[in-house]
Amino acid sequence: MTIGDITPKKERKSRRSKHVVDDTAPLLPKRQDEDAGYDEFNGASFTGAVFNLSTTIVGAGIMALPATMKVLGLILGIAMIIFMAFLTDASIEFLLRFSRAGKTTSYGSLMGDAFGKYGRIFLQICVLVNNIGVLIVYMIIIAYDGLLVLEGDVLSGTSSSGVHHAGVLEGWFGEHWWNGRTFVLIVTTLGIFSPLACFKRIDSLRFTSALSVALAVVFLVITVGIAIIKLISGTIMMPRLLPDVTDLTSFWRLFTVVPVLVTAYICHYNVHSIDNELEDSTQIKPVVRMALALCSTVYIMTSFFGFLLFGDSTLDDVLANFDTDLGIPYGSLLNDAVRVSYAAHLMLVFPIVFYPLRLNMDGLLFPSARPLALSNTRFTFTTVGLITLIFLGANFIPSIWDAFQFTGATAAVCLGFIFPAAVTLRDRHSIATKKDKVLAIFMIVLAVFSNVVAVYSDAYAMFKKNSVTEPTA
Repeated sequence: MTIGDITPKKERKSRRSKHVVDDTAPLLPKRQDEDAGYDEFNGASFTGAVFNLSTTIVGAGIMALPATMKVLGLILGIAMIIFMAFLTDASIEFLLRFSRAGKTTSYGSLMGDAFGKYGRIFLQICVLVNNIGVLIVYMIIIAYDGLLVLEGDVLSGTSSSGVHHAGVLEGWFGEHWWNGRTFVLIVTTLGIFSPLACFKRIDSLRFTSALSVALAVVFLVITVGIAIIKLISGTIMMPRLLPDVTDLTSFWRLFTVVPVLVTAYICHYNVHSIDNELEDSTQIKPVVRMALALCSTVYIMTSFFGFLLFGDSTLDDVLANFDTDLGIPYGSLLNDAVRVSYAAHLMLVFPIVFYPLRLNMDGLLFPSARPLALSNTRFTFTTVGLITLIFLGANFIPSIWDAFQFTGATAAVCLGFIFPAAVTLRDRHSIATKKDKVLAIFMIVLAVFSNVVAVYSDAYAMFKKNSVTEPTA
């Protein structure tokens, strides 16, 4: 059964004049019209929806993919990227099919339909944990030390182990008060994050999402160009095609990349919002597949050429490799271009991830209230409160990333695979096939395995780090 088979005939027509308010869902109205006090909105375009969903997918995780090629080799690594794209498409198809059957218009109301009030609340908590953690990490990457292996932030620079690592702004203009971490983050929050977070429709972000995807492509083009130049000059060799398994340790190391691949396409929390605003609701499945195809192409090319360029020297975050001498003319300029384009990319990803965070926070706090778009007071206070929380978390809790390594991995796999699979196995409307249920069980097993590996790897890394630093304390 396809989505089109279960979509009511009225849903297949344009939603141009349709106004729906679902009191059980923490979502904006499907259409804001003049009666609601907003400009007439005739529905989102196919292209805008593709860019919004693609931007939801391509965040900071893209920089970890070349390192998976180092572990798996090109053949197995690329095969896994393609496989996870198909598995993600199947999980989103579950969400959409059961949403149509239950006449629900949000992820939260779908979970409520399948598992009741507590299912909806659990989903909303997972969105909060995942998205707050992701946005704090984005801030840390942009203007603070934390996630990046290069032990410095992208823009302002930082100090680690007594050695100062200059950021892009400091490298260009020298050390000043106005290019320090906190000031850079204040300007970014007030000048970019806050204005973009004020849109009440996700379709309003289509242009910034398109620019965000373009910036990711800029990084890709630079990487491809450098790799081809060095390949022609003979300074790099073709990378390894298969994993290098020589002992039991190297065999177990293959599984450490599973969490990166499993969470590479997480975008499920924005699917319903994009679907609700589409001019033609039957386009949502092509939108999903086009976005997955676009992101898969970017992922594969980034992984291939990143690994080709740096080989076995590829770091866990390939951006860290662009803090070294590339061995080509204008190498320093290209390094800066990569880091600035990546920082700008994350700035534009921020609002698309913030959008479902605000909706689910409002749904958790005010489950029976009218849609968020119709209450300027709730909209303003929720937006300001969440941005303030994220800003404080990025600035004043340096160890917060350690906590989100555990909670974030768990929440992400729940949103991407465990919840869609659980809804399918619950099969409240008796529409799941035997094949659906087998696939759902596989999703849950894979997600649980991924989470166990992620938690174990993070705990081991933290233990090893502490054991190294204790003697010097």
